[in-house]
Amino acid sequence: MKILCSYIRQNLWTAGLFLLFGSIFSVMLLLKDLPVSDVLYALLLCAVFGLIAAAVDLWRYRKNILQLREAACRLPETLEGLPETYELRQQTYQEILQTLLDALRKARTEADSRQSDMLDYYALWAHQIKTPIAAMHLLLQDEQPDRGRLSDELFHIERYVEMVLQYLRMQSDSSDLVLAWCDLDAVIRQSVRKYAPLFIRSKVTLDYQPVRCRVLTDEKWLCFVLEQLLSNALKYAPQGTVRISLEAPAVLCIRDNGIGISGEDLPRVFEKGFTGYNGRSDKKSTGIGLYLCKRVMDRLGHGISIRSRPGQGAEVRLELDSVRSILE
Repeated sequence: MKILCSYIRQNLWTAGLFLLFGSIFSVMLLLKDLPVSDVLYALLLCAVFGLIAAAVDLWRYRKNILQLREAACRLPETLEGLPETYELRQQTYQEILQTLLDALRKARTEADSRQSDMLDYYALWAHQIKTPIAAMHLLLQDEQPDRGRLSDELFHIERYVEMVLQYLRMQSDSSDLVLAWCDLDAVIRQSVRKYAPLFIRSKVTLDYQPVRCRVLTDEKWLCFVLEQLLSNALKYAPQGTVRISLEAPAVLCIRDNGIGISGEDLPRVFEKGFTGYNGRSDKKSTGIGLYLCKRVMDRLGHGISIRSRPGQGAEVRLELDSVRSILE
């Protein structure tokens, strides 16, 4: 009954036109002085054929509705089962459905990939953060625990927590980037000050001369990148030297004289989860730090690259593009 009512409502205009044309046809025949019985007979024939055509069309309409309902039960997995149609409007609707289904599948794939990557990272992060926690438990068992080592382990925990927060922010579609002219020396000093205790306890020498310039960037995110690079330098250049300098026209260089990176690992250092030979031997690398640095620099419109040779240290180059002299 619901299908019949829908069909009638859809074809009211056609039925009205049919009655109008029948009325005009009858009036014209009567004006020609034809017998009323002949006019009624002609109208009856038209009505019979019209009802037969309507019945056939109603059957097709009902079949089409039932096929659409069956296909709806399979959505959004597939569009198989949709009725074949030669009507341009219905073909257009089906094309729209196919486009929406393709977009939904793509969104699902991306969401599944993000969830899988996030679960993998959380599993690695949880395993990684256990190390400083276990070390703190051991230190606290001493009657007079080494406060310096406790402070170092606490610093590592804070850094891991900060990194996972930055990882979540980078996975978000929204962005909190705020570009402004920043004093590059202030950004560098902020990062160095945070890692100063580790520089001292690791006996790493810092060679840094003020660069006296400003850069168009987001101070918070650029500071995050610098901190990750300093952390890597401290990890792989113990008792070595870290140099920070600015090369023309706008390249900030962070160099260390540590163990360096092998040639086969160098092209992949910015891949997510890639640790390389040194990272595997160190047992503490997650393969996330440089990946996040690359993502951040891309969002800021800056460039990042690494030069290195095994045993001769590494040089990370931040291409900041827009730089002004602080004296302007």
